Parts: sequence; C-alpha cells; structure tokens
Amino acid sequence: MTTNTFGYEKNKVIQALRYHFISRIEIKFMIVLVNVFALASAALYYFDLIKPMAFLVSSMLWFFLMLVFWYFLPMGIYRKEKTFKDRFRAIFTDNDFQIENDRGSRSWEWHQFSTWTESPQFFHLYFNARSFFLIPKDAFDEDDAHECRNLFRSKIKK
Repeated sequence: MTTNTFGYEKNKVIQALRYHFISRIEIKFMIVLVNVFALASAALYYFDLIKPMAFLVSSMLWFFLMLVFWYFLPMGIYRKEKTFKDRFRAIFTDNDFQIENDRGSRSWEWHQFSTWTESPQFFHLYFNARSFFLIPKDAFDEDDAHECRNLFRSKIKK
C-alpha cells in the first residue's frame, strides 16, 4: 500500500492535457492531414496554381488548429475542472485506487481503468478514451513512483 498527498500545478497540468490531446489517434490524424493540406497549398501557391487568398486561408486553418489544441482546449479544461484546485491523498493498494480530500473520498477497483500512460510530469489513469485521472509524479519519491508503475502494469491491462 502506497499513500501520497498531492496538489496540481497549473503549468504542469496544462502540459499534461496537451500531451493527452496530442496523443489521441484522431487528433494525430487531423494534424497530419492539416499539415499535408498546408504544405500542398504552399507548393501550389509557389507554382502559381492557386491565388494568395487560398494559401492564406490554409495557413490560417493550420494556425487556428494549433492554437486550439495547444492553448484553448487545455486552458478551458483547466478552468472548468475544480479538481485541479484541490489537494488530494491518494492510496494505492493491490485491490483499488482511492482518492480523498476534505470533501470526501472515492475509490475505483483496478479493472475500472481501461489503460494508463505516463507523461513527463504525470501518470494518466484512463477510465475510457476521454475520461482520465492525473496523478503528479512529483508526489512520489523515486521508489514509490517505480512501485506505482509496476502496480499499474500488473493491474491495468493495456
């Protein structure tokens, strides 16, 4: 059993949310598609096959999508979720994961998580493709982080 207390730092959470969005397969596909479209429009503009306005529109589309995924989505979620303003106590056992704060507690058995992943600052425990819980790595010392990693590997099937 491992017990850790943690809170969230805004910049780290924003980066973790970016990691989540960029790692989604449909987002990756859309970014590749928009990049190919932008490169094609640049090439067509260079060879005078399209007018400057078409190139400008494709460039604006690329810029807008990058702004949405890099800034607006993560900031919107951070502002909306009260979770990121609380302090928590996390308890990891062989049977479940429990989270507590001043308002109450909640526990989940390991089979309720569909997968997990690790970003530079967080462990991401996914319930499904869109719902997940972030656990800051800085809440752990080196040994506890390694122990939790092994627990996630053994309890959450990828």
